[in-house]
Amino acid sequence: MNALEILKKTRVEVAPETFALVSLSEESWTKLLENPELSPRMTAPFMIFKDRYETTLLLDEIDFEKIRYAVLNAKTERNFRLLTFDIELDFSVVGFLAEITRILAEREISIVALSAFSRDHLLVKQTDLAKALKILGEYVEELC
Repeated sequence: MNALEILKKTRVEVAPETFALVSLSEESWTKLLENPELSPRMTAPFMIFKDRYETTLLLDEIDFEKIRYAVLNAKTERNFRLLTFDIELDFSVVGFLAEITRILAEREISIVALSAFSRDHLLVKQTDLAKALKILGEYVEELC
């Protein structure tokens, strides 16, 4: 099956929460790690990704407000909605996320792409959510 055929069998879920992306310096990240009460609640999706340039956090607005005072100098971007492509993807699948991003890019929808072990996800600004869902609805089996 090619990527478009797989997309056609996919269910897209929209998380009810609104999310923030936070870029932390090494110093800020270390400060957060030293304070366990600033950890995510574990009841909403979250992500931590560390590369050699920064540590990036994806937090829902409740968890973001909890750490906000501790990361005043962090770069943040808020008001994202999380879309999950609810189909388990094998590692042999080629171009699934590329097709999704192409479809949305052609309609000028900006996204942040995220991948978990078996599923892909997108962050879309709240202001673009309705338009993105309408567009994706033409390509997927179900929108939730």
